[in-house]
Amino acid sequence: MNIKQQQQRITYSELNNMIISIPKTLVSSSQFITSKSSNLSQSQKFTSERYFNVFNRNGEQKKLIFGDSKKWGSCGKLGFRVGFSASDGLSLDSSDDSDFIKKRKVVDHITLLKAKEGLSDEDEKDMLDHLYTSQYQMGGIIAISLGRARNKNLDGYTHAVYMRFQGKEDLVKFYENEFYLGVLKDHVMPYSHELRYVDYEAEVEDDILPIFRKGQEFNYGLEFMLLISVAESEHGEPIEDALLAHANLARDFPSLIVQFTQGSNFNLSSKEYSHAVVIRFRSTEAFEMFVGNSEYREMWTSKFAPIVQKTLAIDFTIDPVGTELM
Repeated sequence: MNIKQQQQRITYSELNNMIISIPKTLVSSSQFITSKSSNLSQSQKFTSERYFNVFNRNGEQKKLIFGDSKKWGSCGKLGFRVGFSASDGLSLDSSDDSDFIKKRKVVDHITLLKAKEGLSDEDEKDMLDHLYTSQYQMGGIIAISLGRARNKNLDGYTHAVYMRFQGKEDLVKFYENEFYLGVLKDHVMPYSHELRYVDYEAEVEDDILPIFRKGQEFNYGLEFMLLISVAESEHGEPIEDALLAHANLARDFPSLIVQFTQGSNFNLSSKEYSHAVVIRFRSTEAFEMFVGNSEYREMWTSKFAPIVQKTLAIDFTIDPVGTELM
């Protein structure tokens, strides 16, 4: 029996409630750890994303001008941020010390959409294409992915957009950009009836590939987003401990995960969720292996379940580079 046959399909109601039932046929912990050194297929075809090739930008947009924005303010009370890439240079030996890897601050942005019922394929393409190509009309966006949610979620969001910015100042300019506001007015709101924004600061390896999410590893896979609501009383050490455990577990599986970031939501217009996680998995199968593993269940049960009020999970698959745009 192959790995795919051994995995249980995870439904979104189960994932959002973090109640993951694992059959006896699922690979054991030792087998799962061994899979970290295996090579997953890179030839699979995926849909619903337009991948951003940063080298198509002009020279000015390629510049990295990182810095904190005084105008925006702090990241909130917690300010916890963490991230890593499979290209960090870590081996499977847990004795490797990631503290010696130089990091760079980035700001990750999530937009969730609720499309109107009966949205045609043509209208969906128009909406996603205009959202994707808006990056070429403004500076600051250094990575983007977007697509239709693979499964239904409890909150009813149908599409998601992920963007990365050089810093908070660029995010502020993005929200105020007239061209982008026009895209929302003319090509998004006619097809959808609700938008949700989440923003958080993270750190990634200080190298062009992980910063810009560029390279073969980012050309395919699955983008997974998890929004978490934590009670005010649990801010501080409880959630920091949980996030650290989450990051440490994800770091152990570079054969499944290309990049992992998480942090505190500092978007004041969307405080229902206090924290966010974005994980680029190498494939749909890699995603199912990770969230369906007993180590993940134990981590969630012991660290997150006691402090989390609600969660929202959404994901979409990634097209290989070469997908035709507008």
